[in-house]
Amino acid sequence: METQQPLSPQQRGQVREVVGVFDNLDRLQSAIDDLLTDGFDQTTISLLAPEKAVRERLGDDAAPAGALGDNPAAPRGVYVDPEARNEAKAGLIGALIYIGAVGGAGMVMAAGGALGAAIAAALVLGGGGGLIGATLAQLVGAAEATWLKDQMRHGGLLLWARVWDDGKERTAIDIMRRNGGHDVHAHTATA
Repeated sequence: METQQPLSPQQRGQVREVVGVFDNLDRLQSAIDDLLTDGFDQTTISLLAPEKAVRERLGDDAAPAGALGDNPAAPRGVYVDPEARNEAKAGLIGALIYIGAVGGAGMVMAAGGALGAAIAAALVLGGGGGLIGATLAQLVGAAEATWLKDQMRHGGLLLWARVWDDGKERTAIDIMRRNGGHDVHAHTATA
């Protein structure tokens, strides 16, 4: 008769993760940078979702960050590198400038307008598209600022990092503490 081996935590749908709370965005970003430099994949790093998502999921907008760190139901957002966010904002502005410019010039030329009028239309509509893009990028920045303010009001910025072995667990704890994280600890979470 064969003896069955116990299931590993991964086979049971569980993972280990390290969680910490940070008092400011610079320390949080420094910890994330160090985690990435030390071989953690961006997909293993997560942050607390915006307050609206927390309220919708948990029904409690006053829960302190420390309590949410160990709450498996706390909604999380994926970490997006600040450079990638800036590139997306620039791409949005550039795309709307291009669409406005090409669309404006194309309409004037299709209507039989002169080249000078097409260039003028491209400048005006391209500028308008850029203005719309800049406004949308500003709204994205405002949403990020609101997220930061809401997180700080509840006790700090939560950072989770999944770990797959004891060595990575110790490394993540050390990195978070070294970068000013508090209430840094590891726990088992549901995958």
